[in-house]
Amino acid sequence: MSNPSSAPAQTSHLIRGLGTPPSATYEIRKPDVIVGLDARGFLFGPSLALRLGASFVPVRKQGKLPGPVETQAYEKEYGTDYFQIQADAIKPGQKVIVVDDIIATGGSASAAGSLVQKLGGDLLGFVFMLELDFLKGREKLPAPVYTLLSSQPTASN
Repeated sequence: MSNPSSAPAQTSHLIRGLGTPPSATYEIRKPDVIVGLDARGFLFGPSLALRLGASFVPVRKQGKLPGPVETQAYEKEYGTDYFQIQADAIKPGQKVIVVDDIIATGGSASAAGSLVQKLGGDLLGFVFMLELDFLKGREKLPAPVYTLLSSQPTASN
């Protein structure tokens, strides 16, 4: 986000947009946990968790969380990176939705989903503000994807 002061408005749009879609789109009961990806998922995840009566769990870049953690590698355009989650953050069987601002290639979201599954969480789906659909990131994800906006490439003249 180039303008941090726009975060409250964007969070408000996300929450309004998700007022019914989590249950309608995923045909699920209420999630127990909202997982937010480092760092922009931290802007939307806690507000969404409050709205849905769920807890919030951060997934951070390697080395930022205290205590025992689970680690998952993912590929970026310039190399490998790692996400971590606290080992006791999600209990087996808890229903989880993963939240981030943008889905592009799907690598980081897929890594977060893998961490949820390693801990025994029931991965209900993924929520993003924006999808760069021409990069086909949703094809890498093991659960339904919900986005508020999508971006189509424009033809150049």
